[in-house]
Amino acid sequence: MNSSPLLIPGRIGHVALKNRLVVAPMTRVTATVDGHATERMKAYYQDFARGGFGLVISEGIYIDRAWSQTYAFQAGLTSPQQAAAWRSVTDAVHRQQGKIFAQIQHAGALSQGNHYLSGTVAPSAIRPVGQQMAFYRGEGEYPVPRALNEAEIGAIIDSFSDAASYAVNVAGFDGVEIHGANGYLLDQFFTDYTNTRNDRWGGDIASRLRLSLDVIASVRARVGADVVVGIRLSQGKVNDFFHKWANGEEDARTVFTLLAQSGIDYLHLTEHEAWQPAFPDNPLSLVELARKYAPQLTLMANGSLHDKARAEEVMGMGADFISLGRGALANHDWPNRIAAGTTPRDFDNAILSPIADIKESELVV
Repeated sequence: MNSSPLLIPGRIGHVALKNRLVVAPMTRVTATVDGHATERMKAYYQDFARGGFGLVISEGIYIDRAWSQTYAFQAGLTSPQQAAAWRSVTDAVHRQQGKIFAQIQHAGALSQGNHYLSGTVAPSAIRPVGQQMAFYRGEGEYPVPRALNEAEIGAIIDSFSDAASYAVNVAGFDGVEIHGANGYLLDQFFTDYTNTRNDRWGGDIASRLRLSLDVIASVRARVGADVVVGIRLSQGKVNDFFHKWANGEEDARTVFTLLAQSGIDYLHLTEHEAWQPAFPDNPLSLVELARKYAPQLTLMANGSLHDKARAEEVMGMGADFISLGRGALANHDWPNRIAAGTTPRDFDNAILSPIADIKESELVV
């Protein structure tokens, strides 16, 4: 019997989970052009639950029919019809005794495939660094976004709570993860160089976190106290891998203290390598800093943790749950393999080439 801490049952809010292993949210652009989840998506998500993961977090799901869609063939949660399409996915996961959370997101300036509107929006009219991603059908530089006004920001907050309601009340998800990471809209407000506003949404790091905190409050008010609500946070971004919070541990103290007070059930932290020091000249990882300044908060860690020993190391640093991206793509049955003492397969980049959609080969049982 494998006694790994990864296999011990756990709990996030009111949701009991059979182990500490989670499928990280990964963009797979396999929905219909108008944002409905498909049979291929159902088979894909169901397979992770069959493979032993206690929890699956969905790919990022867009929240409105304005500027939130990030990629062509991304799924949405903006209507009863889109929510009903997701219901077949959640039912399939539940039949395999798994749980599934919906990750809800707004693209902001990183949109590169919106079915509804042209142009992009952001906290400030600043062109994103980097290039659009080819495996999500992007090409060239990102366009310069238009700065959002106060009324539009309010509408976006409402759209997050609308999507959360669709997720739990129609689509059958077991919880909601707000996407505040990786360079998308909430992270654009949170990041110093993409947010140069001089109103209440800009300023120091606490003020730049305000939109994420207001989204948390709005979602919590809509879904109620018993539904799991979490948020994903990062330093790096899909278009800027090496970004760090400017004031190091002092910023971490501010951020994690505010999030601990926000009413979330868990915080999902993602770094390139989760065990590495978060800042130069400081030995603590981001997980350790979160545990230090939010000692009671449930923490989920992500970042190159497909090696069992590394995953256990990060649990020792204070993570309650471990989420896997590449490890899960290569091994839909990673938890079952660990329990059986079987070596997981290595990740093959071909899974995401030339487009990062779900391949037939991934669904062969």
